[in-house]
Amino acid sequence: MAQFIKIYEDKPNEAAIKKVVDVLKNGGLVIYPTDTVYGLGCDITNTKALERIAKIKGVKLDKANFSFICHDLSHISDYVKQINTATFKLLKRALPGPYTFILEGNNNLPKEFKKKSTVGIRIPNNSIALEIVKQLGNPIVSTSIHDEDAVLEYSTDPELIFEKWQNLVDMVIDGGYGDNVGSTIIDLSGFEPLVVREGKGSLDIL
Repeated sequence: MAQFIKIYEDKPNEAAIKKVVDVLKNGGLVIYPTDTVYGLGCDITNTKALERIAKIKGVKLDKANFSFICHDLSHISDYVKQINTATFKLLKRALPGPYTFILEGNNNLPKEFKKKSTVGIRIPNNSIALEIVKQLGNPIVSTSIHDEDAVLEYSTDPELIFEKWQNLVDMVIDGGYGDNVGSTIIDLSGFEPLVVREGKGSLDIL
């Protein structure tokens, strides 16, 4: 059964963050808060953990549209091709924030993602998520946890999330109530920014 751990966003406890990082380093799956909905994540370098997430989501790993949670813009450049000045300025305006940006991937992508030409990048405005990634030292591969109830779409209560997911994951973080609106997804891999999904993030940044 998963561990259930309380972390406060305004002052994430370092020892608690270390516990989360240890779970990730050991190939565990963690449900954690973001600035939008709760996410399900694992260490980007752990193949077995990636396969577990793909299985839970019912997708083939090489076809999965997972996003990478990064700590800052320099972290992003490890995994994407050189970005131009206009794109960089847009990212700087929007991040950290409730956006997923689709960018062209580079050769540093883990082998599981080599078949994909693009990658979704997130830097959520949530200190718990950012501290986890910072201490881990590399991105978390992430996907949002949908609710089976079509009306709800996303679960927002960490205790209910724990009830539902405790036998599928290794840790659930209670970081307070989550949002029920996903991130705004913007594709920056073409000539012009393309809005794929309008979510919590305002389009005024474009």
